Amino acid sequence: MSPDTDVTVAGREIDPVRGGLLFLVVGLAIAGYGGYDYLQQQQAIETAEPVEAAVLETDLDSTSSASSPDVDYYPFVRYEYAYRGERYTATGVYPASVRRSYDTRSAAADVIDEYETGETVTAYVTPDAPGDAFLRKQRSNAPFLAIGIGAVIALTGGRSALRDRA
Repeated sequence: MSPDTDVTVAGREIDPVRGGLLFLVVGLAIAGYGGYDYLQQQQAIETAEPVEAAVLETDLDSTSSASSPDVDYYPFVRYEYAYRGERYTATGVYPASVRRSYDTRSAAADVIDEYETGETVTAYVTPDAPGDAFLRKQRSNAPFLAIGIGAVIALTGGRSALRDRA
């Protein structure tokens, strides 16, 4: 192997074809999860039943990485509700399992401004997963982000595997 094509995973060198195949599989898994989450989100919106929920807490979460100066903001709303005689606590704002992020603090704050601690709001519960309620009966774009990232990783890996194999 030439030094500029060595791929190292967990301290071991692997050839570019195997590295490309690894990226292909990981990319397809990420894209597949995004597609699955989108379908779950769609089903949750279609089958959700409204319930009254009491807002317990609101906050903003944020994440950043050392490799990027960008900060992502996530609205956090914790609420309690009863469904079919059982009590639940949830934090879902949207029906997707991938949390929706916002580029600015003010955009995320606009979401939680709609929810005051102690107030009663409408939450939506799916009968097959009553512990996973959500507050907004609208689609999140987060699954599409996972699909896009996975597709780019898969295409890069596939290209690498095919190019180095020839």
